[in-house]
Amino acid sequence: MNDVRRRTVLAAAGGTAIAGKAATARAQSPPAPSSDAPRPGTESGPYETRIRALMARMTIDEKLGQLQQFAWTGDTGPGGGQTAAAEKAARRGRLGSVLNIYGARTTNTLQRMAVEKSRLGIPLIFGLDVIHGMWTTFPIPLGQAAAFDPAVAEWDAEVSAREARSNGVHWAFSPMMDVTHEPRWGRIAEGDGEDPYLAAALAAAKTRGYQGDDLRSRRRLAACAKHMIAYGGVEGGRDYNTVDVSEARLRNFYLPPFRAALDAGVATVMASFNTVSGVPAHGYRHALTDILKEEWGFRGFVVSDYNGVQEMIVHGYAADRSDAARLAFNAGIDMEMASTTINEYGKRLLRSGQITMERLDDAVARILRLKFRLGLFEHPYADEDTAIAGPTKASRAAAREAAGRTMVLLKNEKSTLPLDRSGSIAVVGPFADSTDLRGSWAGTWADAFRPVTVLDAVKDAAPKASVSHVEGVDASGRSTRGIARAASAARATDVTVVVVGEAATLSGEASVRSDLGLPGRQERLITAIADTGAPFVVVLLSGRPLTMGGWLDRTPAVLQAWQPGLEGGNAIADVLFGTVNPGGKLPVTFPRTVGQIPIYYNHENTGRPYDRANHYTSKYLDLAYGPQFPFGHGLSYTTFDIGEPRLSVSRVRAEALRKGDTVEVAVAVRNTGRRKGDEVVQLYIRDPVASIVQPVRRLSGFRRVSLGAGKATTVRFRLSAEELGFWTQDPHGGFLLQKGEIRVFAGNSSLAKGGRTLTIT
Repeated sequence: MNDVRRRTVLAAAGGTAIAGKAATARAQSPPAPSSDAPRPGTESGPYETRIRALMARMTIDEKLGQLQQFAWTGDTGPGGGQTAAAEKAARRGRLGSVLNIYGARTTNTLQRMAVEKSRLGIPLIFGLDVIHGMWTTFPIPLGQAAAFDPAVAEWDAEVSAREARSNGVHWAFSPMMDVTHEPRWGRIAEGDGEDPYLAAALAAAKTRGYQGDDLRSRRRLAACAKHMIAYGGVEGGRDYNTVDVSEARLRNFYLPPFRAALDAGVATVMASFNTVSGVPAHGYRHALTDILKEEWGFRGFVVSDYNGVQEMIVHGYAADRSDAARLAFNAGIDMEMASTTINEYGKRLLRSGQITMERLDDAVARILRLKFRLGLFEHPYADEDTAIAGPTKASRAAAREAAGRTMVLLKNEKSTLPLDRSGSIAVVGPFADSTDLRGSWAGTWADAFRPVTVLDAVKDAAPKASVSHVEGVDASGRSTRGIARAASAARATDVTVVVVGEAATLSGEASVRSDLGLPGRQERLITAIADTGAPFVVVLLSGRPLTMGGWLDRTPAVLQAWQPGLEGGNAIADVLFGTVNPGGKLPVTFPRTVGQIPIYYNHENTGRPYDRANHYTSKYLDLAYGPQFPFGHGLSYTTFDIGEPRLSVSRVRAEALRKGDTVEVAVAVRNTGRRKGDEVVQLYIRDPVASIVQPVRRLSGFRRVSLGAGKATTVRFRLSAEELGFWTQDPHGGFLLQKGEIRVFAGNSSLAKGGRTLTIT
């Protein structure tokens, strides 16, 4: 069928068609709205009878108390911050949860106040920011995304769950699945990059890793999908900032990872700090209730972010704290973190009819349900004798393997890497002998465990080599006094490893950068090494994509190592010396300069896409077209040939897709080099003509495969209506599958060339 004739519309979930189109069938899509679902507290389930019986005994004050979460004040002891308030509320049975508390003895002490001193003995849930490890820190989530291997995220979550649960923690505020096109935003480090399909796969994997099959297990944690919604779209990349987003963008781009986490059984969801089209997310009922609870049937609870309810006053949305409580609670917030508006004003709001008892019971039932699922009523205390006190040999091995899988070889001219283990090696740069490898969300609790530095790992990996070290510049890059000595070291050795990047404090929450280049004078260090003419490689540590400027052209090899965690130094050495053949891929586009931002692979085409021969097309006058490195890019020490995709059928009926049929896509891949290696086969689709303009590429499948030299395999994908259709502007959830042509591409990055055409009839 000619693309221009591709106009017939198949309506989905909402049941409505675009005006002027024929609604002839319904596409396969997520479940339709469930407004007639049983109300919480009346559902069938293993704990519902007990929940109803307990709620019948609770006073209004006790119910409101379950909605309150206080923040513990670490090791400062009783009386600091909300610690004293938490102890008092626990004894009175007017507290639901505490965050920032850990340690079996500490949690047990507070838990006894709730269980043994309060009237009803309802246990507390203890939450902690276990984002990429507790004692054993794994690579940051953005690095984990670079593995293009959901198992890496699952390893992290499993190890984290064992360590945290043994120390009295029940709940991790993770996974974060905020898809973003904004590398200036510090929290890009905490998420999975720019693609909703990849983020969805990792969100589901991490949820499974935390929660397993049974939350009662002493090796599992409740997961929290955050932040709902569109936090990654903040203007200018500034944390907590404004987001203006259409319904179609909300559903096609920001919501899929949350839906995937929900399908994986995620226990809780956290609201985001930003506004969404003029409404603070903590008061955005459309997402928190209409979509999450009613359309998707979510039975867990929604927690606010820290002080997020109260901050609606500052946003200019709520008149005062009572109004903030009303707006947040009616929007769908079930538990309030740190601020106390719902707890304080709940009774008054009930009396005035501004909130209902039905809604209060709904929220309380959701919270009690998780406490029962966690087994806290039967086993409220941690076993102090079996608490894990630090990383183990097994957890370190898992972290090292995970970090090795996240490394992305950006450049490798003349096979500079891997390095020889003999001769002389200089290891220079601000992060050469630095322990700042864990990332922004490692947590103070892990401070006692020193990460393996790159210098120590190089010495260990190459015991017969002569290894020297010069810092050159400090991490801020202000001092240049050591550059001359670093250059001298480079001249005197066979090869130099330059370890540069950004400190962990420059990424993460509230760590936004306007300039994404190497901090300070680190670039001058690289230039000085390059000026020597001696062989060298650059190892780049960061929590986001960095711009590289002129130093990239002069550097033979660049390894993107992210912030790789406790065993990061060893993992970097494994790759430098070829023990591990890098197979990671970029989960986010690397811009040439900040002025290109936002730049991302899954953009729309515009009416005048870039054309080198036409001045009046979309481009920058002073910059080469395209990114520095595209989404999905990553090299190996071997080479691969990826064949064009083969479709099981070239034509498929929309009605068959609606009923659940799929189209198989087979992609042949061969290792054409001389050593074993990993390749990530990536599948993309393009819908060239649609009633809502679609991205030029959309990731619809990926598979990381390991092949020996000369070996080959065939990777198979399935395309369903879910991959082939898209969401519309219908606020009730309109999903469309349209007749016409779909282009299917396979390759090793978002620039994949090999393609076939699938026609939907």
